[in-house]
Amino acid sequence: MSGRPKIFEEEVVIAKAAELFWRKGFEAASTEELLAAMGIGKGSFYLAFKGGKSELFEKVIEGVSRKELHLLNHTLATSQNKVETLKDLFRSIGLAPKERNQKGCFFGQTIAEFSSTDLPFTDLAARHLLQLEKIFYEVISEAQQDGMLSTKEAPALLAAHLITIWNGLGISRRIAPQPNSLSTLIEMQLKVLQ
Repeated sequence: MSGRPKIFEEEVVIAKAAELFWRKGFEAASTEELLAAMGIGKGSFYLAFKGGKSELFEKVIEGVSRKELHLLNHTLATSQNKVETLKDLFRSIGLAPKERNQKGCFFGQTIAEFSSTDLPFTDLAARHLLQLEKIFYEVISEAQQDGMLSTKEAPALLAAHLITIWNGLGISRRIAPQPNSLSTLIEMQLKVLQ
């Protein structure tokens, strides 16, 4: 027998852990807090995540990334105007509730927390942001080819500019978390997509 059977859905407990990690960061979230948030015991935790808290965090990064990118790609696939869909992605930061804005960007927070360590978390978080930038690039390239954008700036430069704005908003939203605090600024920044 290889141990007790799992009595939880891994995807569900990972989502619960993600919320705590996003709010507190990796170091500040204790194993006890994670167990309470996930609603599982220590034995089940170590049976499922043999690498402990580090393995769980790695799975959280991968799971959150997969979910967010899937949602964005699905939204773009069904969109009548992909450029407006991208703009709405940024606008959603300005409209987000205070509680969400106070947490900032999960991936940016992870990079900031681990940039001086050898742990793989920084690379995983950076990979997500690079994939997001690639999506920006694809939308911009297609829109320019279809005449939906008048700007002649290179799509790669515009995509890099947008990811820089995205990363900056990850911090700014924590400084000004009230809904609509950043909306005017976001509209000004989005003028590059004309």
